Amino acid sequence: MDSDQSSALTAVSDPESLLEQAYTDAVERVDDPDETRARVLDAAYEQFARFGVQRSTMEDVARRAGVSRITVYRRFATKDALVEHVVRRELRRYFDRFLIDIKRAETAADRVVLGFVSSLRAIQRNPLIGGLIVAEPDLLVPSMVSDGGKTLATVRQFVAGQLRREQRAGNVADGLDIDLVAEMMVRISASFLAIPSLVIDLDDDEQLAAIAERFLVPMLEP
Repeated sequence: MDSDQSSALTAVSDPESLLEQAYTDAVERVDDPDETRARVLDAAYEQFARFGVQRSTMEDVARRAGVSRITVYRRFATKDALVEHVVRRELRRYFDRFLIDIKRAETAADRVVLGFVSSLRAIQRNPLIGGLIVAEPDLLVPSMVSDGGKTLATVRQFVAGQLRREQRAGNVADGLDIDLVAEMMVRISASFLAIPSLVIDLDDDEQLAAIAERFLVPMLEP
């Protein structure tokens, strides 16, 4: 990875600032009142999704947003900061979608299945994050595996929180090792995203649901 690639994804590999803040934003429904800032983020998202992070400049984003380069820099001092906020917003949208999707399920098992399918679908089909995984894997994937496990740990905490709610509600057994189950679920999901499969079609929701029912739901039993 060259210095430009490392620089552009420095913020993305900081899970405490991105994943945790994105989840907090989703739960607390934090909205950005700055219309110009939101406009720049929209433009940056479209620019990065269409041309990639490395091939995009702050000038490209300003042009797409219909504002001056100075206006962009007033909101985001560096390209790193802009990338961080764009990715954070996409992660927040992922958490928003996840929390909405699992509300449709009636049982803990159904929520595990829906959560698994929703997670893979939302991330893989996201034009920015999914596009980076496919088109620029040397940029994004290493940041997930070279941070001492912090990224996976943050997602595990989120999943564990959902499972503890199920446990408190009496939907799963008290003896369930929540952290271990959450760890296994996250690692399985992450492997599908990071490593292409020749056996499982990630675009087939029914197949993903069957995988979750067969291998993830049984984890709910101690």
